Amino acid sequence: MSTPKLSLNKLTFLFPLALVLFEFSVYIGNDLVQPAMLAITKEFGVSSSLAPSSMSLYLLGGACVAWLLGPLSDRLGRKKVMLAGVAFFSICCLIILLSQNIEQFLFLRLLQGTGLAVISAVGYATIQETFDEKDAIKVMALMANISLLAPLLGPVLGAFLIDYVSWHWGFVGIAVLSFTSFFGLKNKMPNTPPTTTTPLSFKNMYLDFKEVYRNPRFIGLTLALPMLSLPLMLWIALSPVMLVEDWGLSSMQYGWAQFPVLGGLIAGNVLLVRLVDRFPLGKTIFIGVPLMLIGAILIVIGTIWQVHFLTLLIIGMTCISLGEGLSFSVLYRFALMSSDVSKGTVAAAVSMLMTLCFFLVIELVRVTYDAYGIWMYSLTCLGLIALWFTFPYALIQKIMREKASQATHH
Repeated sequence: MSTPKLSLNKLTFLFPLALVLFEFSVYIGNDLVQPAMLAITKEFGVSSSLAPSSMSLYLLGGACVAWLLGPLSDRLGRKKVMLAGVAFFSICCLIILLSQNIEQFLFLRLLQGTGLAVISAVGYATIQETFDEKDAIKVMALMANISLLAPLLGPVLGAFLIDYVSWHWGFVGIAVLSFTSFFGLKNKMPNTPPTTTTPLSFKNMYLDFKEVYRNPRFIGLTLALPMLSLPLMLWIALSPVMLVEDWGLSSMQYGWAQFPVLGGLIAGNVLLVRLVDRFPLGKTIFIGVPLMLIGAILIVIGTIWQVHFLTLLIIGMTCISLGEGLSFSVLYRFALMSSDVSKGTVAAAVSMLMTLCFFLVIELVRVTYDAYGIWMYSLTCLGLIALWFTFPYALIQKIMREKASQATHH
């Protein structure tokens, strides 16, 4: 059964607003905690090399349950699964306060990561089903801007907590925000009917996922997503070690260094909202990705010419984030619509493949960073973005030609 499409107005935006409050809670659950990880590893008496594991396990937690949440929401309705997921995340944020060692802390970070799957496999699928194509992209870009307050405020708040209070209060604040979003979603989220009548069984889920993953267009578009988003994810994961430990910045200087980088992402999303009605859908990707390549090249130049490293790193990362803002929401829409399977399952398939890529690359760079330092970081960023100009570039061109042809026939 297809859901009637809503037009974007003040009333219909209340649901995305409630969803983005939860998204903000989940993101700040990473961005506020990462700056505090050096203090947390010290408190538990373990090496600071474990600091990025807090983020990679958080991401892995999302990948571990997406396979179930998406198909479950196809069969039970999105709203029930969404509310259960928000409640579970909130409770995990409170339980982590009882951690006695780093193992318990990291295990609870894994459980908290389920919040990421709730957003990507249930929340985003609902947005794409509720609004028409261009409105859905605008909503995703506007939501991204609100949720970007998390990585903007997170490092500064994290630094404040380390210097003046305790990391524990960060999780209390996150739980309060998450519980608030629960009531907003309960009142404003559309109560959409199930999108499939097939019973929930491992066999049916397997057949659905098999159909999605056997679709070469889906695989190509979904693998293109981490190529664009991983440079910024690596920045969030590694910048505490890179800027504070290696380059001697204070916690507050580290926090301020995030503003131009994440401000670039906000600017990119604002531009996308303004341009999406003026250009053929997909055109902004061909503006954004070359800008990201320029940014990656600047970071490599800074790695060679180290006297200007910090300046070139921040300018380069700002170019990368601006380009990502122009590209990501459109590419995500293309990936989600590349399969005819129920959208909860497709969104879960996107989430699992993306998060697995995030986990593997972040852990690989974390492990090799000790040996190769900023060279590992800068060359990984350049390699990921350069790789986008292979099969994803050709695939997006093909999709745009098809859309132009359909528009001509109509």
